[in-house]
Amino acid sequence: MEGINPAVPPSGSGCVECEAADPPGWWFHLRRCAQCGHIGCCDSSPGQHATAHSAATGHRFMRSFEPGEEWFWDYDKQVMYESGPALAAPTHRPLEQGAPGPSDRVPPDWADHLRQ
Repeated sequence: MEGINPAVPPSGSGCVECEAADPPGWWFHLRRCAQCGHIGCCDSSPGQHATAHSAATGHRFMRSFEPGEEWFWDYDKQVMYESGPALAAPTHRPLEQGAPGPSDRVPPDWADHLRQ
């Protein structure tokens, strides 16, 4: 399927941009680009890096990178699909990482920082 590369692994276990920030950021939930494997944070997260990645690259499909979630989001059509093709492992963030995460960077008032 055009725009999805099942063979490409995820870029890591956390949001690329949040990890690279100085100081490093935190996220609520993670999303995985189905074309290049880029891991970005969801739109409720302060950085909204998954959507920014799609806008910057034109990569239209993201998949949840949360345990137990297999849905895809199509940015072009603004549609969610309950499932799609299997992607290269790992298919979710490390279970010990938790959400929001990483736990050592999440502020005590984290819920006040979520975007609606």
